Amino acid sequence: MLTLQPMTAAHWPQVRAIYEQGIATGHATFQTVAPTWEEWDRAHLAHSRLVAVDTGYAASGQVLGWAALSPVSGRCVYGGVAEVSVYVAGTARGRGVGRQLLAALVTESETHGLWTLQAGIFPENTTSISIHAGAGFRTVGYRERIGQLHGNWRNTLLLERRSAVVGIEPGAASSLLSPENSTHAAT
Repeated sequence: MLTLQPMTAAHWPQVRAIYEQGIATGHATFQTVAPTWEEWDRAHLAHSRLVAVDTGYAASGQVLGWAALSPVSGRCVYGGVAEVSVYVAGTARGRGVGRQLLAALVTESETHGLWTLQAGIFPENTTSISIHAGAGFRTVGYRERIGQLHGNWRNTLLLERRSAVVGIEPGAASSLLSPENSTHAAT
């Protein structure tokens, strides 16, 4: 069993270790070294920082994964858009931790007025692509040779998720739910 909690500086040693595991895979990030807490803290939004903590039998209190948001731009027009980071400890993969973290992150982001979440994912990271697709993200681009990692050009997929509740036109939600727009309308 796991519990999702707000991330604090006290979680950083475990969060950093999980981040380093992701770096070691070569398919999670262009980063080659995990930052300090202070660097990480400055680069991420102050809200929507989550950790998944083991609270099952024997309640180890171990952090199993984390998720957070980074601003995509300093320009105010993009204030409702953020980049997603989700990392799961190697020992916790395949247990639904990433899916739970991402679902909670989406909810948190909407609570804070964000209308678009985006993720840049290496095409080889099929698990992450699947988790994001399950949370309503769609592929909107393929970025060829966007950056180098250890001297090798890498491609990324650009995925995004538009909120169904934040940043929509007034009345748009009700018109989307009207019977004539429903695929399940009675015949």
